[in-house]
Amino acid sequence: MDRFGLVCLLLWSCIIIIVASPAQPQTTTLTSTVSKLSKTDPLNALLLQGFNWESSKSYFSWYNVLKGIVDDAAEAGITDVWFPPPSQSVSPEGYLPGKLYDLDSSKYGSEQQLKDAVNAFHQKGIGTVGDIVINHRCGTKQDDEGYWCVFEGGKGDGSLDWGPWAVTVNDKPFPCGSGHADTGADYIEAPDIDHTNSFIQAELSEWMNWLKSNVGFDGWRFDFAKGYAGNLLGGYIQNTSPKFVVGELWDDMAYDSDGRLAYDQNAHRQRLVDWVHSTGDRAAAFDFTTKGILQEAVKSSELWRLKDSNGKPAGMIGVLPQKAVTFIDNHDTGSTQNMWPFPSDKLLQGYAYILTHPGIPTIFYDHFVDGNLKWEIQNLMAIRNRNNINANSNCRILTAEGDLYMAAIDEKIVMKIGPRYDVGKLAPPYPEYHIAASGNDYCVWEKNSYSAE
Repeated sequence: MDRFGLVCLLLWSCIIIIVASPAQPQTTTLTSTVSKLSKTDPLNALLLQGFNWESSKSYFSWYNVLKGIVDDAAEAGITDVWFPPPSQSVSPEGYLPGKLYDLDSSKYGSEQQLKDAVNAFHQKGIGTVGDIVINHRCGTKQDDEGYWCVFEGGKGDGSLDWGPWAVTVNDKPFPCGSGHADTGADYIEAPDIDHTNSFIQAELSEWMNWLKSNVGFDGWRFDFAKGYAGNLLGGYIQNTSPKFVVGELWDDMAYDSDGRLAYDQNAHRQRLVDWVHSTGDRAAAFDFTTKGILQEAVKSSELWRLKDSNGKPAGMIGVLPQKAVTFIDNHDTGSTQNMWPFPSDKLLQGYAYILTHPGIPTIFYDHFVDGNLKWEIQNLMAIRNRNNINANSNCRILTAEGDLYMAAIDEKIVMKIGPRYDVGKLAPPYPEYHIAASGNDYCVWEKNSYSAE
């Protein structure tokens, strides 16, 4: 083979939210609604985030838009779809909720349209995850001091109708509360709710169980989970028996004195692990550690960052993979907010990593429907599924250098990312392995005994 032919072969091979306060009864035991769907093992979950930051502004009902991708999601092997916050909200995106029972005022569509979309996914065996925003809440009336700390539930029977007693004491910047001290971080855009209050716990649990029985949600994604203690969040899980739960704990990573991301992110991922344990191991956590390390590694050709000092993956997937929900971007980090975006020209390298590695991968809506990315992402998903790669799969890192990262997963597939084309003796032997996926700076080899017929 001539030099041009060899180069072409290598390129082809390695191209990835004042009324009288109601009486506060004792906590009641709530009977959890049985899920309508027999779910797959969470270890095998493939999560699709079904919206972006602009979805609430869609000309068409966003719930109807989601119905339109049901077949594609099923064919791709998606097991669960994360829906946007369903309740009336001060902000159109749903993250400043007020009347929690009012699902008809959502900018994403009506209550019936939501039910129809959930049912459509269920008909294909796909679970649905509701976005639960309960750390904070927006009042519908002002108290005697002029603060928006009087809340209406939207149901008309007094449920979730609260007063300033429901807000944490000394909340900043809403000093209207007479509840207990906050157990987590402040949220400055709305009053923080006192989750130590047993009446509040009971009412919120009842609402979530209503979302299960009335709408059909199978699981929860908890927004701003660092706003209240993990054991309290774990109580909501215990009271509602969801099939899948993930929490959002987004905090700062470690940086060196020069402003560059530090290599050692053990403390960052340990905070995620500690939070999971604080819930009684009932929840998983979005693996922000892996996202931060991975995007810096591919952006700067510093793929050595992907291996920790023990030779394991450097993110949460290296220590508690069965509770680590990996992702490339979401409605905050990417989309039109772009708070912490993955390099746009490296997205497929990112997906080649999370879709072959331990953890529970998440596909962002924008990427799932992008015609330039869709086929390659779905091919990577298919490789994961047919090789039974799951959250607990074994990852053996072959090398982690500046321009090359390679790993063998369950000894069924070998993957590489990085601009180096010549991987030398690290390439898996032919004909035992064949190239199952390749693209710009990524390649996945599959063991023939695990390949598709």
